[in-house]
Amino acid sequence: MIRDRSLLFEGGEMGVLLIHGLGGTPTEMKSTGRRLSETGATVLCCQLAGHCGTEADLASTRWTDWYVSAEAALSQLEARCSTIIVGGLSMGAVLAARLAAQHSQSVHGLVMLAPTLWYDGWSTPWYRFLLQLFIQTPIGRRWRFMEQEPYGIKDERTRTIIANAMFGDDSSEAGLPATPGSSVLELSRLIKTVKKDLHRIRQRTLIVHAREDDMADLSNAFYLQRHLGGLVEALVLDDSYHLVTIDRQRKLVTERCAGFVETFIGDDARRQDYQMGRRYVA
Repeated sequence: MIRDRSLLFEGGEMGVLLIHGLGGTPTEMKSTGRRLSETGATVLCCQLAGHCGTEADLASTRWTDWYVSAEAALSQLEARCSTIIVGGLSMGAVLAARLAAQHSQSVHGLVMLAPTLWYDGWSTPWYRFLLQLFIQTPIGRRWRFMEQEPYGIKDERTRTIIANAMFGDDSSEAGLPATPGSSVLELSRLIKTVKKDLHRIRQRTLIVHAREDDMADLSNAFYLQRHLGGLVEALVLDDSYHLVTIDRQRKLVTERCAGFVETFIGDDARRQDYQMGRRYVA
């Protein structure tokens, strides 16, 4: 049985849901969650179905199972928060986008960190365009895609720490060293579903992406800017790879996210003052 590794930072009625990536863990969102809690928000870093266990555990789940986990976490925040922002890293950003599309009344803002619609970064193989065909074959679904250097991390010291943890016996902290082909196929199905709904996402959105992202090229962020239905803010990092929440510019990322959250806290205060008949003075 997989132990629940979700992280909850207690706070006020402003809620933030953070979702980790494919094969990842809530730990990759921990520092971001801690910083956002300092704004007074209640922050939940959820754990997706099949994660923090073995490759077999992950392979036994579908993208709909991951989404159900995210929906359950959203419901948990809805029970205690009046305003909610959803965000995620890599695949987690794609799941967050689906939550925003499907729960437009509950989700007020969206944060997409290194959003991945295509694996087209500089470290991906030249034959990547064939992977979509390969993973749909029986052999492809059984294939194990091993993690390769630089593992999404530019900082060498951090990379060594993560690699040692990832290739150790416990996947609950740094994630799995390999991703089942069936899970990559499920991710492609999730992405296909979400891309159809991007125009419906009208919540204010923050996108953070590294110019040197080794797994997902900056074109992923440009695509989202063009197709999302609402206002989009963007931060392009110049000294980071894919895992922006733990790489060299993680403090810049958390500060920008905190500033984004604080604008919603301000909006919420204005809304409450208006409802109580008070004039808000900036």
